[in-house]
Amino acid sequence: MQADEKIIERLRKLREEINHHSYRYFVLDDPVISDGEYDELMRELIDIERHYPELVTPDSPSVRVGLKPVEFFRQVVHTNRLYSLDNTYSRDEVVKFDERVREALGGESVRYACELKIDGLSISLKYEKGVLSLGATRGDGFVGEDVTTNIRAIKSIPLRLRKSLDIEVRGEVYLPRDVFDELNGERSSEGLPVFANPRNAAAGTLRQLDPGQVLKRRLSAFFYQVVEPMNYGLRRQEELYEFMRELGFRIEPNHETVSDTEEIVSYWKKWTTRKGGLNYAIDGVVVKVDDFLQQQELGYTAKAPRWSMAFKFPAEQVSTVLTGVTFQVGRLGNITPVAELVPVQLAGTTVKRASMHNFDFIRERDIRINDTVMVEKAGEIIPQIVKSVQEKRDGREIEIEMPSNCPVCGGDVGREKEGEVALKCLNPLCPAKLIRRITFFSSRDAMDIEGLGERLVERLVGSGLVSGFSDLYRLTKEDMLKLGEGVGDRMAENLLSAIEKSQKNPLHRLIAALGIPGIGTKLARDLAKRFGNIEALATASTDELTSVTGIGEELANSISEFFSRETVKREIDALRSHVNTQEEESGVPKPLKGLRFVVTGTLKNYSRNAIHELISSLGGEVAASVSRNTDYLLAGENAGSKEAKARSLGIKVITESEFEEMIDL
Repeated sequence: MQADEKIIERLRKLREEINHHSYRYFVLDDPVISDGEYDELMRELIDIERHYPELVTPDSPSVRVGLKPVEFFRQVVHTNRLYSLDNTYSRDEVVKFDERVREALGGESVRYACELKIDGLSISLKYEKGVLSLGATRGDGFVGEDVTTNIRAIKSIPLRLRKSLDIEVRGEVYLPRDVFDELNGERSSEGLPVFANPRNAAAGTLRQLDPGQVLKRRLSAFFYQVVEPMNYGLRRQEELYEFMRELGFRIEPNHETVSDTEEIVSYWKKWTTRKGGLNYAIDGVVVKVDDFLQQQELGYTAKAPRWSMAFKFPAEQVSTVLTGVTFQVGRLGNITPVAELVPVQLAGTTVKRASMHNFDFIRERDIRINDTVMVEKAGEIIPQIVKSVQEKRDGREIEIEMPSNCPVCGGDVGREKEGEVALKCLNPLCPAKLIRRITFFSSRDAMDIEGLGERLVERLVGSGLVSGFSDLYRLTKEDMLKLGEGVGDRMAENLLSAIEKSQKNPLHRLIAALGIPGIGTKLARDLAKRFGNIEALATASTDELTSVTGIGEELANSISEFFSRETVKREIDALRSHVNTQEEESGVPKPLKGLRFVVTGTLKNYSRNAIHELISSLGGEVAASVSRNTDYLLAGENAGSKEAKARSLGIKVITESEFEEMIDL
């Protein structure tokens, strides 16, 4: 049936009207029609689209209702990295942050935007001509997962913006407290395990393959960042909030702009006491330099922006009784004492066990079995013992003894180096160390072997099928089926497929997966780029290693010592025939190889991210701050204090056109 002009016009008006009311409800919190009236409009829209399916568009409000399950989430490489934030719980650290900012800006006047830190799941959204084209999780900041279908199921996220723009925005998906309580009530009555907290529930929901579950659980979202905001004429964070609100995004309403650290602390104190009155969980406040030009000037460290930090709320503490101690053995052999506790509620979860870090910690705080102890969540995630309440002792307390042998393999224990805090299992063949190492090797930030979690690794190691990384690549379907209960044809095939897929991973994933102490995903990428293959990295000198930004002499020595171990050499030799050990060559000339750049000010033809990517692609290295190791300062308009510092150090300052001449553009 062909739709006439009257039907098409009615469809257009319905979509316009529904989007308008969604905006008033979710963004302005000022609905002007009842839920019943809204539902009636939606029913009419769906009915028309059912009769005229050729008129359905990706941005129609009805799309949320008929979303189909997906088979898996594909990986997405972020065009612009999602950085973490440096955290503090201390007023003194906030003062130091402010001092660093003002010093780096040469004493310029600074104002700060303060926002509530939503305790949810970070997401990045892209819109093309105003229509949602991609929704991705943060992942490791470089690579996330494509969850676009599930993003479409979140009613507070616009499918079409109120302006036709190409734009990328960042925000936080969360589960409202009332929905969380309702959901856990339903799960409890059905005999299902309840969710630990709203954040875990939100993360688990967004990774559901069925978007119907996402719609049912009523996730919501707040937004706080536009990528490259100055491209849209924005100069300050306050302007950004209003801009995003006009586009149709929900903005957490309790943000403030302040002038100094006293006002930051005052804002933090206020929300420390008021956070319980919100229908969403917050775990601190985010402090940002308000001016975007100043943000550019300050730049980034290897992990976080220099212009922002998270001022976390103090951890909630509860008292309970320590009934016993067990010992965990990590992938590096570290033996961690774990307190067994009388179960207690803490920050929305039931806590039965808590870390006691190491035996020096136990001795310094005189913690004993049968003590009443104070427990808190580090970063509101990992339960840990803070102290014992010694005034409650009644004589039944027992001192905690260090194990004389490894609790897993029975091997010798000790400290590898004089002055080292960690007590370690010294047996290189300890199965607990092997299980942790292989689990880490397979994890998402390493080789990303989906489906290979710790429990399955335990079974593979226990059966004798796996005694090193390379053994994973020799597994067959028959081997997997020998494990017995819980491992069927489909599971075996999926795991082997994931293992095969990991063979083509880029070099930086292998470097991260090896478990080199002190090397995370960012440094793994930098090492892959600098050395090009695993052999060159393994034989690199200390001087060569310290030429990589972020690696000092101590870490360089640690890397060298790691690769000197015979067990590591044998493992790499064994892996060589199974996985990629070389950085892919793009074939692009590298005219900037070996040169270190700092970029400051506003460029005419490049965004900050674009110029950083260009320099990196041509072999150069980008640093955030000027030092004697800087080769060139690329200066645009409003270059600021970095230009003065560069000239004082005798570092060559070049313009945008001079840079383009360097690379022959």
